[in-house]
Amino acid sequence: MGKPFVYVTRKVPEHCLGELREFAEVEMWHEEEIPVDRETLLAKAKDATGLITMLSDKVNAELMDAAPNLKVIANLAVGFDNIDVEGATARGIVVSNTPNVLTDTTADLTFSLLMATARRIPEAVNYVREGQWKNWGPLLMAGTDIHHKTIGIVGMGRIGATVAKRATGFDMEILYHNRSRKPEAEAELGATYVSFDELIEKSDYVVCLAPLTPETKELFDLAAFRKMKDSAIFINASRGAVVKEDDLQQALDEKEIAAAGLDVFLNEPIGADHPLLKYDNVVALPHIGSASVETREEMTRLVGRHCANVIVGRKPEYIVNESVWKG
Repeated sequence: MGKPFVYVTRKVPEHCLGELREFAEVEMWHEEEIPVDRETLLAKAKDATGLITMLSDKVNAELMDAAPNLKVIANLAVGFDNIDVEGATARGIVVSNTPNVLTDTTADLTFSLLMATARRIPEAVNYVREGQWKNWGPLLMAGTDIHHKTIGIVGMGRIGATVAKRATGFDMEILYHNRSRKPEAEAELGATYVSFDELIEKSDYVVCLAPLTPETKELFDLAAFRKMKDSAIFINASRGAVVKEDDLQQALDEKEIAAAGLDVFLNEPIGADHPLLKYDNVVALPHIGSASVETREEMTRLVGRHCANVIVGRKPEYIVNESVWKG
């Protein structure tokens, strides 16, 4: 009898799947940036015991029904809104993700995005490259201070708390809003729990790190932006759908807020003609929150280990649908 088959839906570092290869035959889609086409994925899933998936892969009933031997879906991400978890649970399929390993890296990127937007870094780089720097002026490319300002974090999970930790180094006042209070963040970081409305009204930097849920979908609409200070900077490193993008454009046009830093968008990838790219005060990134070599390699090792563990009957480190394993 041959080894179980695991299909990887995107090209990832081969050397990070050594442990999995001891227990499974592994095949990988050949492109790093181009997703596997649906026809190929459905065909490969037919024989798969495990799938290593990306946020861009739609793992729905159609795919699971095409995979009668499927035991584990290991998502190379913290989020898993691309997966029908309820459907997987009903079929007895383990769904895993990769929290913790990318916490610091994503917090680094989030705070970097805040700093780049506040201090107009991309705009200043282009200013020099385009030959516009002819002289010096007191307000040349003047941005706004970060130190001693108020940061409001919507979504105080692991990443949110780690962003707050970075904010302490800038002597910032830290406000947060979350589904539940976080006494440890209040004690360790001096963070203050406030309502959503109070947070957006008082913060100089509104940072969204909330998961996408029915409650957070389009949470940031025109009404929310109008409650912010006109000097406020909005940062989104969570999911694009938490923002009503047309409303964000209107808020920028009407100067309801000062700027926005975005690592995520409603429909990804975006093209060069995306409406939000016309604004000099919008810093747009290609969803690179956890994109460091070290972190992506560790995420790959982790999803490989999850698949290997399920194959040999060991509990994976992170299970989204815990009831499947208990059952």
